[in-house]
Amino acid sequence: MKGFWHDAVEFFPILLNGVALTIIVTIGSLLLSTILGLMWAMMRVSGIRILSGLSASLINVIRGIPIIVLLFYLYFVMPDLGVTLSALQAAILGLGIAYSAYQAENFRAGIEAIDKGQIEAAQSIGMGWWMTMRRVVLPQAVRIVLPPYGNVMIMMLKDSSQASTITVAELALQGKLIASSTFKNTNVFTLVALMYLTMSVPLILLVRHFEKRAGKR
Repeated sequence: MKGFWHDAVEFFPILLNGVALTIIVTIGSLLLSTILGLMWAMMRVSGIRILSGLSASLINVIRGIPIIVLLFYLYFVMPDLGVTLSALQAAILGLGIAYSAYQAENFRAGIEAIDKGQIEAAQSIGMGWWMTMRRVVLPQAVRIVLPPYGNVMIMMLKDSSQASTITVAELALQGKLIASSTFKNTNVFTLVALMYLTMSVPLILLVRHFEKRAGKR
């Protein structure tokens, strides 16, 4: 145990650099997935057959491609097509696109959970589709989707480790590099796991809070 704490003190500053990149990848991809997911969801419920069909097709394609393959494509294939991305940019873009499909389904479920009568009432007083969405539907839908949105945040935090496959030196890769150079696999990866838990537990508690509030409504 004494050896573990000694290694923890020695390796913590290096791993902390990885934590910073993990947070950057998670926040960046979360914002991107939120924007894209909301756009796919709005297209899906627009009532316009072409937009709805296009959105459904995009979601199915994105969900059918493993995240690691999407990351490889963005980082290794796109330069052949004339678009060069840094490893960090490719990680944020890849995870953001991958999770936009799941965000879209969450947002669509939230929108469709709103009582149709409220939408009809808004339109009867002259509100257009977009104004009805912005003033009536979306504010209520946000409260509904908060618990699953929190779960997506937790999954993205953990899946940010896949960015290590395209050389983003986040927490998992930093741990792997330290372990390979010191051969202290047990201590290093135990410390890495504890650091992931430290970041995940507050999010888990936040999701539980949202779920309890949603259950009271």
